[in-house]
Amino acid sequence: MWKRVRHRTPARAAASAGSGARVPGALAQLAVVLRTPARAAEPLFARAPRRWQRLLPFAVAACFVLSLLPVTIAVLANDYRMGGGWAGALGVAQTVPLLLAVTRPLPAWALVLFADTAAAALLTDAGQVAGQSWPWPPMTIVGYLVLMVCLGLRGSIRVLVGVWLATGVVGGVLAFSRPDGANDTAALLLVLSGVVLALTGALRGLGDAQQRIAEQESISEAERSRRTLLEERARIARELHDVVAHHMSVITVQADSAPYRLPGMEPPVREEFAAIAASARESLGEMRRLLTVLRGDGADGAGGGERAPQPGIGRLQQLVEATVRAGQPVELSLAAGAAGAAPPAVDLSAYRIVQEALANVVRHAPGARTRVSVSCDAGEVLVLVVNGPARDAVVALESSGTGHGLVGMRERVRLTGGTLDTGPLPDGGFRVAARLPLDQLTEDDS
Repeated sequence: MWKRVRHRTPARAAASAGSGARVPGALAQLAVVLRTPARAAEPLFARAPRRWQRLLPFAVAACFVLSLLPVTIAVLANDYRMGGGWAGALGVAQTVPLLLAVTRPLPAWALVLFADTAAAALLTDAGQVAGQSWPWPPMTIVGYLVLMVCLGLRGSIRVLVGVWLATGVVGGVLAFSRPDGANDTAALLLVLSGVVLALTGALRGLGDAQQRIAEQESISEAERSRRTLLEERARIARELHDVVAHHMSVITVQADSAPYRLPGMEPPVREEFAAIAASARESLGEMRRLLTVLRGDGADGAGGGERAPQPGIGRLQQLVEATVRAGQPVELSLAAGAAGAAPPAVDLSAYRIVQEALANVVRHAPGARTRVSVSCDAGEVLVLVVNGPARDAVVALESSGTGHGLVGMRERVRLTGGTLDTGPLPDGGFRVAARLPLDQLTEDDS
């Protein structure tokens, strides 16, 4: 019954859904895959979450090399009538560097551009250039565009602009020596390479932007959780102030009235009681100053409501009745003697846990039947709140929850040295179970 269930709570699920609405899963995945590696020697997609995604660039590059290498050699030798040795050497120089583009696209681009330029110069004196594409044959354009994809996913905007301008300059210089009858493809490659660089650069920029958004949201979520935790601890401290202040006031009154209630007291004993009363009054003053700091303001009226008597197990019946009047069916099982058996800290914590649990039911499962059970067993208070599934589809009633519910439960349980188990049920409901020891209050170490 008390076995811990490690599942997301409704509040966490709603937070996760809200985060997913802000950063769609596809774009978040794209941000990881297209993340620019921090080190230049890292391959493309090195930060991808799956192994096949990290190997994909190598496989694609190898496919292009295996397909372009024989085609390049055959076209140069057969269509352009270039010697077989030169055709083989140029085919290797123009295609094999594509494998290097996966890890070092800029050096690969320099090698390919040099090989393509050398091929264009040699094609000027080839046996059959008239009527053929020059200075960039079709297979050269295909390989160059593959290289532009690798560069666009890795290079900065300055590098991409420099590569595009260099491509145009080389093509413009070669145009002055264009053979008669050849089809000039310099402008075609310049336009296509510019389009590919623009698209891949924009895609990479989108991935980087999504990555930065995800990192910022992660930081914001951590800060929000920390702020929520600190606010809840301050709230608990304010409530415990009333409990401790009550006992200190009783000590002060008893110490001051001891000489009148016990006549014939020796002077040293009177002085001892007077010292106890003075210490108690001084402690009360220190606690009031601490409470002022925790409230965050010095106005007495602002925190007047917090000086009301703190609720306990004895007021659970009123809490349940108020929840029922709000339209939430709730059944309360309160063991006889549970209201008076718990010390003040445990009494207050049990009430707040039930209060927060019912608030979560109203928020996340309106209309669901709920059972609240509070009992004392073997020196501890057992609190159990179980609700069934919502009767109808849940509509978000709040758009900006504070997230204090479960945080407050955990902090109160830690305060008393108990345990808290929360988790969904197989039928779609939810369960909150807390054990609060009656005689083993522990100090919060954090």
